[in-house]
Amino acid sequence: MQITADVLVGLVAALHVYILVLEMFLWEKKPGRKLSGFDAAMARATVPLAANQGLYNGFLAAGLVCGLLAEEPTGHRFQLFFLVCVLVAGLYGGFTANRRILVAQALPGALALAAVLLAR
Repeated sequence: MQITADVLVGLVAALHVYILVLEMFLWEKKPGRKLSGFDAAMARATVPLAANQGLYNGFLAAGLVCGLLAEEPTGHRFQLFFLVCVLVAGLYGGFTANRRILVAQALPGALALAAVLLAR
């Protein structure tokens, strides 16, 4: 079960790196605009907000990677803390911004969190 948990944590970290790239570097390009659903003018107007969101996603990814690399019990604690952060952010975003976030962020975070808890 530990391997499954580690793989899921790694996938959630990779997802948040991907979101960082979309929000910080590709927001005005086709992939970023597809993610947001914004036209060119709105994408241009919201670049600073998107970059800020992307930075936070990077922090989530960094915390999860630290959790994978750190010795126990620190690694486990990092994973739990950052997966709960991912889950809360996904739930909040899903209910306030776009329901797709529930599936794209909250669900993977919840699955990884469950796996980490079961692996212990």
